[in-house]
Amino acid sequence: MRRPGPGGASVIAGTNQTVRDGLTEFLKIRRGDIERAWAATPVFTSKRPADAAEECAELLSGIRQVIETGTEEDPSADGFSAVRTVLGSLASRSAGGPSGSDRPDVTVLKAPLLRLWGEQGHDEDVTNAGALALSTAINTLRIAVLEIELSAGADTILSQRQQLTELSTPVIKLWDGILAIPLIGTLDSSRGQAATEALLQQIVAQQARVAILDITGVTAVDTLVAQHLLKTAMAARLMGAECVISGIRPQIAQTMVQLGIDLGEVATRATLADAFSHALRKIGMAITRSDNEPGR
Repeated sequence: MRRPGPGGASVIAGTNQTVRDGLTEFLKIRRGDIERAWAATPVFTSKRPADAAEECAELLSGIRQVIETGTEEDPSADGFSAVRTVLGSLASRSAGGPSGSDRPDVTVLKAPLLRLWGEQGHDEDVTNAGALALSTAINTLRIAVLEIELSAGADTILSQRQQLTELSTPVIKLWDGILAIPLIGTLDSSRGQAATEALLQQIVAQQARVAILDITGVTAVDTLVAQHLLKTAMAARLMGAECVISGIRPQIAQTMVQLGIDLGEVATRATLADAFSHALRKIGMAITRSDNEPGR
C-alpha cells in the first residue's frame, strides 16, 4: 500500500516516523558493517579497496538521506543526486562490464543490508516495514543507475554520430587555392550542413579561390540534395571562391532534368579530373606534358 509523499515522491504507507527513526539510527551505528559487506559484493570487488570503501560510504550516506526524508522511491531525490558521481561510476562499470546476468547489479547490495537490519531485533511489524523501505531504496538506486547509464549511452551515440558526419565530409587541398570535398552516400540535412560548414572554414583558412563539390559517390540527387549543393555554392561565392560541382553521372543528369533542377550559374563537370583541370585554369595554372616524359 502506497500513498503520495512530499514533492511528488511516494513513500511506503506502513513506514511511520518511528520506523524511519529506527532505520536512520541503524544506518548510522552499523555503518561500518554495511560498508564492509557492500565492498565485498561484485559491484565493488573490481575497485581498489580504498576507492571501494569511499564509494560505499558515499552511497550509504545517500541511502540514509532518502530514508530520513521519505523519498526512497524517487530517483531524482536529493539523496541520490548527492551521490551522482558514485552512481555514474556504477553506471560506467555496468555498461562496460560483462553482458547478461554477469553484469554487476546494485540490487546485490540489498541482501547484506536486510540481513544486518534483521539482526537489530525489532518486532516483526517494524522489521518488515523497515525491510520494505530499505528494499525500495535499493531498487530506486538501481533505477537511478540505469537512467545515468542510458543518458551516457545516448550522449556517446550522439558524439559518435557527429564524429562520423565530420569524417564523412573531409575537405581536401588539391592545390594551392583549390579545395575539394568528396561527398559519398546519402546527403541529408545534417551531412549537408556539416559539409557546408567544413568547406567554408577551409576556404577561409586556405584562402582558396576554387572549391570542388564532387558528388561521384552520392547515391541519388533529388530536390533536397540539389538545394544543399546550390546553398553551398552560393555560400562559397560569398566567401570569394568559385564552386564547381563534379561527378554528375548520366543517370543523375537525367533525374535532375526530370525534376526541373537548375544549378544556375554553378559550373559543372563530369569528373573530378575535369573539375580539377578547370580549377587550375581559374587560378592561372595549366598542365603541360613534359618533353622528357619516358616513352616519348
